[in-house]
Amino acid sequence: MASLSSIMLFFAFSSLFFQAFAGKLSPDSHFLTVDLAGLFPSASCTRRSPQVHTSSLGEQSSLEVIHRHGPCGDEVSNAPTAAEMLVKDQSRVDFIHSKIAGELESVDRLRGSKATKIPAKSGATIGSGNYIVSVGLGTPKKYLSLIFDTGSDLTWTQCQPCARYCYNQKDPVFVPSQSTTYSNISCSSPDCSQLESGTGNQPGCSAARACIYGIQYGDQSFSVGYFAKETLTLTSTDVIENFLFGCGQNNRGLFGSAAGLIGLGQDKISIVKQTAQKYGQVFSYCLPKTSSSTGYLTFGGGGGGGALKYTPITKAHGVANFYGVDIVGMKVGGTQIPISSSVFSTSGAIIDSGTVITRLPPDAYSALKSAFEKGMAKYPKAPELSILDTCYDLSKYSTIQIPKVGFVFKGGEELDLDGIGIMYGASTSQVCLAFAGNQDPSTVAIIGNVQQKTLQVVYDVGGGKIGFGYNGC
Repeated sequence: MASLSSIMLFFAFSSLFFQAFAGKLSPDSHFLTVDLAGLFPSASCTRRSPQVHTSSLGEQSSLEVIHRHGPCGDEVSNAPTAAEMLVKDQSRVDFIHSKIAGELESVDRLRGSKATKIPAKSGATIGSGNYIVSVGLGTPKKYLSLIFDTGSDLTWTQCQPCARYCYNQKDPVFVPSQSTTYSNISCSSPDCSQLESGTGNQPGCSAARACIYGIQYGDQSFSVGYFAKETLTLTSTDVIENFLFGCGQNNRGLFGSAAGLIGLGQDKISIVKQTAQKYGQVFSYCLPKTSSSTGYLTFGGGGGGGALKYTPITKAHGVANFYGVDIVGMKVGGTQIPISSSVFSTSGAIIDSGTVITRLPPDAYSALKSAFEKGMAKYPKAPELSILDTCYDLSKYSTIQIPKVGFVFKGGEELDLDGIGIMYGASTSQVCLAFAGNQDPSTVAIIGNVQQKTLQVVYDVGGGKIGFGYNGC
């Protein structure tokens, strides 16, 4: 156990997504009528029954999703301000950009210093607003609240005896010695060698020849510990034996009260790949409209919905772990805005559940901002909110009309965003366009989770496509 102190491995990333229809079409179909109260959470939690979409893809299992800092979560008292959230969000974006650009530190330098449905909740950690699900681990099972992240692969939780450090979490810390199904992975096991592609770090080895993982996130949060096997319970009828996960012995950072993270990336150590035979490499989710409501995370099924709009999964800048999408243009108020075809082809784009605000290439953002401002000319402007520079004072209004905003994907599929996927606010006196521009035209565009809210987002990894459906939750 002492060898853990010398192994400070880091890396990783976190997650993606769009928003559906909180606004209603105005008499002019190119505008949405948005109820301002609907942009902000209420004081009480509203739980909705997840919609289960049947298909021929086999088993299905679903979990509830909640926002960590809303009334459905457990960290209302220490919720970050909108500005603080955006600062953390930028840390995640910087990390993703550096990872894709291949600028992350080497391990040696770091050492020197079928379908299941789970409810999803939102929680602002790992540099941004992330969402949380509850799963069972061990035999007998112990329930743990884990952040789910499409931008990383390793699933991990804090473990006793916390040889170096464990932060405070809501659930009791997992105790491997109390489970009859826990076992460490040996250093010589092929499973141990899988860690490098999934974490960006070479595995370490303890004095007892146990495999050691290390993973770091965009805000410098990290977890280091034993790579192990255990029984994972998603629902009462969905149990995964010999699930590979990280049993953290040194964990620090902005994880809040969550017990760890569940990795939904494309690497072979992710839960998507480990359960491929059971769930067919299909998962879907719906992120709730606000932090006072709930959504879902479903494994399996869900890929057969006829109303879904699909676009292929691509490799942004050749990086396979992220979920890339091929954006070719954008529309504002029903009209395609003037963006050169080379703008998005140069930057590439990914969808990420852990990034809050969508990032666009500078030319694309400039065109979006200009067109949006014209459609909002009658509303008074407000000061910038951190990275958001197109803001309005709407304190004298109960409803507003905003121009529709949508993405155009290669192949012609279009996705119109809901009002709650277009605007983001600190208060009614400071409501902003929920997009920001990258500084470098070559850095990857990111579709963030504000744009994904209320959408059914389906990842058919085996089929190589992502689907979007409206009114998912």
